[in-house]
Amino acid sequence: MRQLVLIASDDLIAGILNRNGLLTGHGNRWTRERVTSLRSHHKIPVFRPAPDGIEPWLNLTDAARLLGVSPKTLRIAAETGVVKGDHPLSDGPWLFNRSELATPQAQHVAFEAKQRAKHPAGPHPDQKNLFPSTT
Repeated sequence: MRQLVLIASDDLIAGILNRNGLLTGHGNRWTRERVTSLRSHHKIPVFRPAPDGIEPWLNLTDAARLLGVSPKTLRIAAETGVVKGDHPLSDGPWLFNRSELATPQAQHVAFEAKQRAKHPAGPHPDQKNLFPSTT
């Protein structure tokens, strides 16, 4: 919960917890009200968007957009430990600190991804035709 409030509202957190099959202490599914109650009890601050619009914590999609890479590229870099990211729940969001995305390791991932040759889908020029023309 402490990590999820960095990027998500109570409604979204309830959905993430339910998607992961997590229940409340009384065996109930999570609701916004239950998340709010738990946060209040443990004095966990509520998520508030940054006033200047520059969020210190980003989800995978936003972090990948900031680096200029695909979310898959960034996720693989995080899974291998090249870029530091947190993934608190198996079926939940990845969390990236904006300052970590400015490190040389993260910038190198972005540079390498942009240097790779793009291979659009389509037949290879040496591929034989399965149905030769009969004309």
